[in-house]
Amino acid sequence: MKQVAFGKTGAKVSEMCLGTMMFGKRTEEAEADRIVSYAFEHGVSFLDTAAMYGDGACEEMVGRLLAGRRSKFFLATKVDGVAYADITGSIDKSLRRLQTDCVDLFMIHWPQVGMDPLEVMRALNDVVRAGKTRFVGCCNYPAWLLEHHNAIARANGWPRLACNQIPYNPVERGAEIEVLTQAHATGVAITVYRPLLEGILAGKYDPDKPMPADSRATWDDRVKKWMTKYDAGVRFLLNFAHERGVTPSAVAVAWLRACPAVTCPIIGASRFSQIEEGVKAFEFSLTAAEREAISNAFDADLREDAGGKFPEFRRKLDLVAR
Repeated sequence: MKQVAFGKTGAKVSEMCLGTMMFGKRTEEAEADRIVSYAFEHGVSFLDTAAMYGDGACEEMVGRLLAGRRSKFFLATKVDGVAYADITGSIDKSLRRLQTDCVDLFMIHWPQVGMDPLEVMRALNDVVRAGKTRFVGCCNYPAWLLEHHNAIARANGWPRLACNQIPYNPVERGAEIEVLTQAHATGVAITVYRPLLEGILAGKYDPDKPMPADSRATWDDRVKKWMTKYDAGVRFLLNFAHERGVTPSAVAVAWLRACPAVTCPIIGASRFSQIEEGVKAFEFSLTAAEREAISNAFDADLREDAGGKFPEFRRKLDLVAR
């Protein structure tokens, strides 16, 4: 597994980030231990969790799994809230659950209309100064909001937001409008969740068969919508993978890795077979022409609305504190 620079932090991380959201929810601890151990044996040392996953249960499990080997991992977690007290209080709870004195990356999970960027950055600065995290970042931020936060950081000599975690794949392409270009130009690391579009790009659903009765499609309306709207693109990707003798997951991950702004795809695993397939996916690469062909096959409309309710922010600029 390749090691890559994490933005401008000076840190190196594994190109694959292991997402742990299902730990403690769909994944029992013994299986989670197998997943983490296998990932580490194959060079994956970047783990992502959050305070809100399982209402803290995920962090607790991750803490137990990393006991005795915490120093071998680049550990990221997130706070659910944007007030000063939310941020400074959440880190202490996360550290207790994770059984560590310091995480490597502490992120704002979701921006909120009416948030005070100065308060956010002051709180994150205090968390860094207290030695509770090495770096700070955000998730689901539009480019302008991230840059606004970092302008405050620069003016005050505080740590800047080092990364932005976003959904990105051949269907969800809104980040191409500003987020990816801003990050690439300013050295912000980009980590990507939903790289396989809820299993659609992993070939979990056959376009010619009904949705399985026990699948995510039974409760997540987006799956049916995406499968219907992007039927041609899904078929193109599945056929592309078949012709090259690789899994659809490998093609979807390679599509992300071929983007110069993407630092790490986040591969979530709830079963051991998924981490085996996820690690192997990083062995396959695309040419620029192949990536463009896949992009064009989906004919995805570019709308700046992925992840962070961007239109709502644009329409309510007067509610964003300055």
